[in-house]
Amino acid sequence: MGSIKQKILEKIYRNGKGWSFSQSDFTGVGSRSSIDVSFHRLVQEGRIRRVVRGIYDFPEYSNLLGKQLSPDIEQVVQAIARKFGWRIQSSGPTALNMIGLSAQVPSKYVYLSDGPSKLITIGRTAVRFKKTSVKEIRFTLKESALIVAAFRSLGKERLSEEVISTTRKWLHPRLRSQVKEDTANVTGWIYCGIKKVCR
Repeated sequence: MGSIKQKILEKIYRNGKGWSFSQSDFTGVGSRSSIDVSFHRLVQEGRIRRVVRGIYDFPEYSNLLGKQLSPDIEQVVQAIARKFGWRIQSSGPTALNMIGLSAQVPSKYVYLSDGPSKLITIGRTAVRFKKTSVKEIRFTLKESALIVAAFRSLGKERLSEEVISTTRKWLHPRLRSQVKEDTANVTGWIYCGIKKVCR
């Protein structure tokens, strides 16, 4: 049991603070029951935290606040998607918030999903998975999906240089060429904006 627990910890540490996960992220490490027991012990030891049923995280701690920070919603959502094998994509308002194009903190995060429609509460935050057609979820990179959803939500008239600049700062430089290639077939005005971001 000790070695299974150690393997679990090693993977958690590799992924870093804030990472969310489920049993499905540890396939091959041990049996479901042994992984479950290890998770239970790690929760008791305060090394990991149970976020929602079947989903845990490696919590970040704030020395300034003297307490653990709230779970990273995007990390939790990605863990849920991996667990159930769903493909997901942020809705427009959620994407705007994540990129930094909106200062308004949403009380509900909405994600398009090829899985069933579902509402999950993470702490005080509601996350809604909205069933949609698979063709809507077609990007390789989550960054591509976020930018397209955000720009579509803003509309052509509001796609200003400030929006382009903010998005460029948010997007890691090494991903620019990949995002440009990933979004080549999107609506013309959206792709023009993405090309400016990826210059």
